[in-house]
Amino acid sequence: EFMQAFWDVEEVQAKAMQRIASFVRDESALPYLLTFMELVTSAMKTHVDSLKLQMDGCSLLLEILSQALEQDVVMALDENVASFLLETVRKHSENEELLSLVCTLLMMISASEVAAENLSKIGVIPDLLSILRNFLHNEKICLSCCGVLWSLAVSESNIDQALLKSAVPVTSAVLREHVWNGTVTESACSALWALSLQGCLTENEYEPTTALLLDALRMNPERPVLVKNACLALASLLRLSEIPALRFITDSKGSGIKLIKDAYHLHFDDLEVVQNICMLINEMVQYDDVVLDMLSQEMEELLSEIKSSFTSS
Repeated sequence: EFMQAFWDVEEVQAKAMQRIASFVRDESALPYLLTFMELVTSAMKTHVDSLKLQMDGCSLLLEILSQALEQDVVMALDENVASFLLETVRKHSENEELLSLVCTLLMMISASEVAAENLSKIGVIPDLLSILRNFLHNEKICLSCCGVLWSLAVSESNIDQALLKSAVPVTSAVLREHVWNGTVTESACSALWALSLQGCLTENEYEPTTALLLDALRMNPERPVLVKNACLALASLLRLSEIPALRFITDSKGSGIKLIKDAYHLHFDDLEVVQNICMLINEMVQYDDVVLDMLSQEMEELLSEIKSSFTSS
């Protein structure tokens, strides 16, 4: 009631948000999380020009959403919230710290199918790509934006194909820039996999994207999620054309077959990783040149081992 009565007074809204932040993690606050979110977004919308209030509001929204996720509280965010967050992005497009917070928020809410559809409706992709281009060095921004791109690409919403295609070179740039950072690379690989599934890559992008995915595997072999995502993306590419298949076995830094064998030996007890490796192998055997290389590197032994280890799967 206090926030609603003084909705136009910035100082009042700021103090009220501080008060909410002080007890939002208490169990007694659970029934009011959605109300808190509505009040905070309303205050932020009213005072969109205030950078400090936007920063404090985004931090509080992240806290509220995190608490909701931990307690399995459903937070249905409508199109108005998505539109407002996009307005904040455009109003403060040069503030890296605020954009990092907003992008993290967008990633969290895009996990919901409804929210992903709302984000696609309001046309968030050009803004995400602009943020990535301007702040390619920022690991948190890259992680979050690639996460949103993945959610949008795999959602059922009808997104303009041209927009998704424009995301490919930017996502590739993220992977190239942060290939040593496993967490960011996981997110970029998943986004490239989803974009590949949607048929967004051009033929000219097949070979360089394959090389980037091999680099991701090469630099981060110990990360199971990254291995799964990279294998899915590579399998999707090999399904499209022989071009990535040939790059897979002739990459100047080393054959992809050896990378797959090494990944299996690191994660032989992880069923999901092994399943994704098998999906990739299933695409590899469609090409005679790849099969010859597989035979020369004794891949049949690895396949026999997988077969004997996972008899029930």
